[in-house]
Amino acid sequence: MDGHPEDAVPIISAAEDLIPSSECHRSFLSLSSPIHPKNETQKSRTPRQSMEEEQSDGNKPHEAPTELRDWSDLTTVCLINIFQRLSLADRWLIAMRVCRSWSDAARDCCLYAALDLEPAFDASGAGRPDTAAWWTPAFQRRVDSMMRSVAEWSDGALKEVRVRHCSDEALCFLAERSPELLILSVRSSRGVTDRSMSKVAMSCTNLVELDISNCYEVSYRSIEIIGLNCPNLTTLKRNLLNWLDPSQHRGVIPEDYLNALPQDGDTEALSISRFMVKLKHLELRFSKFSGHGLMAIAEACKDLESLDLFGCANLTSRGIEQARAKLTKLIPDGLVKPNFYIPRSVFHTDRYGHWNLYDERFQTSVFQI
Repeated sequence: MDGHPEDAVPIISAAEDLIPSSECHRSFLSLSSPIHPKNETQKSRTPRQSMEEEQSDGNKPHEAPTELRDWSDLTTVCLINIFQRLSLADRWLIAMRVCRSWSDAARDCCLYAALDLEPAFDASGAGRPDTAAWWTPAFQRRVDSMMRSVAEWSDGALKEVRVRHCSDEALCFLAERSPELLILSVRSSRGVTDRSMSKVAMSCTNLVELDISNCYEVSYRSIEIIGLNCPNLTTLKRNLLNWLDPSQHRGVIPEDYLNALPQDGDTEALSISRFMVKLKHLELRFSKFSGHGLMAIAEACKDLESLDLFGCANLTSRGIEQARAKLTKLIPDGLVKPNFYIPRSVFHTDRYGHWNLYDERFQTSVFQI
């Protein structure tokens, strides 16, 4: 049998850096029957040979013969049927390594309706939302490699993409080849800009969910062009990093990126109210928009069922209640209020005192709206 195909090496290498080995092997090794592919260094014995060897060995007790299955000769249809039951990690890190036929089957387009790297990020982060290694150019290239491979292998059938830390070039490449894309999440991608979002808007017009959280190079212009070209969009996630207490990000996220926090919250809110009126779910955590922007959203987006305003420090309790009154379709607990505590380091103690940290707008000593 053939060895590892050379064209699979980049994607395997990229996946190895992202996905922990303990996670890679779990589901593939739990298949009901053992896998014994043939290779150049080890040849499989036939069931008859096994029986003859047992009978010729008089020192061993006779046992019921065990049937050995030659899985290396499975048809492509059978292999694809098996691989559909495997995780993305198992297909990339195990199935592609077996032989040429397995590698080819593991890249069949029907296996790539979705590219979801979130489970891998959660497992690799070990409970942490971010690690410094993920913000490096080298790691971005690995994610880009996976996106490009899946975009090619899917043959236009890709419907869901959930990645982080990708580049403009990789997103443009994927968007051009994914006209059926419905869900796109590229949060925490410092390389994604309005250029690639414009390509998404023009190429993926069926989009229903978009997550551009922590993408600081994406502006209100992307919101406008996505809203104009993707009329079916119902979910937008535009969360920002916690700027009230940035100490939790220092040493992990580059300082220059933390300082590039978007300041045009009201402009983005107005763009949402004008071009995304069919939204049902909206997340704007730590956004800097004011009551004016919130009211514009409440008056225009009448179908909102959930609205996440956690960490939005420029809102008042009165403004939130006025907006809630206009959002008649909110589900129970569908409104997430700011509910945050502002640390002493954010404000001068001369104004607030050492123990009396409060803001008159909220009329509360713990900043809970």
